[in-house]
Amino acid sequence: MCGIIGVMDRRRQRMDGSAIKRALSMMNERGSGEGAGYVAYGVYPEYKDCYALHVFFDNTHETKRIVDTTLEQWGTIVHDERIPTYDQPGLRAIHIPWRYFFKPDPNRMSHSRSPEDDIVAQIVMRINTARKGALIYSSGKNVGVFKAAGWPEEVADFYRIEDYKGYIWLAHNRYPTNTPGWWGGAHPFNLLNWSVVHNGEITSYGTNRRHIESYGYQCTMFTDTEVVAYLFDHLVRKHGLDIDLAVRALAPPFWDDIDTMPEAREKLNRAIRLAYGPAMMNGPFAIVVANHDAMVGFTDRIKLRPLVVGECGDRLYISSEEAAIRAMEPNVERINMPPAGEPVIGRFVV
Repeated sequence: MCGIIGVMDRRRQRMDGSAIKRALSMMNERGSGEGAGYVAYGVYPEYKDCYALHVFFDNTHETKRIVDTTLEQWGTIVHDERIPTYDQPGLRAIHIPWRYFFKPDPNRMSHSRSPEDDIVAQIVMRINTARKGALIYSSGKNVGVFKAAGWPEEVADFYRIEDYKGYIWLAHNRYPTNTPGWWGGAHPFNLLNWSVVHNGEITSYGTNRRHIESYGYQCTMFTDTEVVAYLFDHLVRKHGLDIDLAVRALAPPFWDDIDTMPEAREKLNRAIRLAYGPAMMNGPFAIVVANHDAMVGFTDRIKLRPLVVGECGDRLYISSEEAAIRAMEPNVERINMPPAGEPVIGRFVV
């Protein structure tokens, strides 16, 4: 069920997409050909101060005009273009991938702590909820998601992933279970600078969705993974939690384990569970999450889905399988399997 992999260079040295394409292809037996995708951080240095909005259009006539008008109401379109794609025999191009480089006007929401982020998040929710032939599936600064319904090699070749470079890459090969395979449902899922790839099932999705939608987020892509991206945005950007505390809120220790912790740790973990109970995720899952500051991998509390970590020099790798890591780096120096519920957090050294 689903193959996931992430790699980061701790010194922000950019890597092209050829190696992660090769690694994801090693996990083809984990997919069904109904969805695959990649995300790269540092991919648009020439527009690094703009929000890079990737959009799936059903057509570029009426629907594009709606998106243009919405963006112009909230800021400036610095540049927009069709994302270059290359026909693949086994991939049916249902949507037209487009990208905008957009600068919001913070004066529109001057009361907010993060007015630009809030403007973009509201635009994403508004357009995606309207369901009028346009879907924003990537919305961060200097970050881009490239996904479709197909096998990993097909999707990589469709976008020619090797032409892009980033200092963090995540990738996903999907095996849909409870939801349909379609372009928007392919991973990674993204909101602003947060991107998520996920293997497994969030059985608490209903509770998690009701919780996050009470804060103005809207889940529109028919899959449980979408809510994970919104929860990270809410906990870290809006509530100011450190990323390790956000993971602790989403995948906390069992109450029995909390009861036996030293007093200071016991109080902290008890407070997080009480404050963020509706955000806690249940079910079998392994997740890799990234933003511009870190890459994080974690599993459910009894590790019903695999997660393997590798290191080589300045590179950190997190994947469903060791073979995928070795496909990227045959000389990987250290391989380990983190315990259930213990996050692996990679941060930059410069």
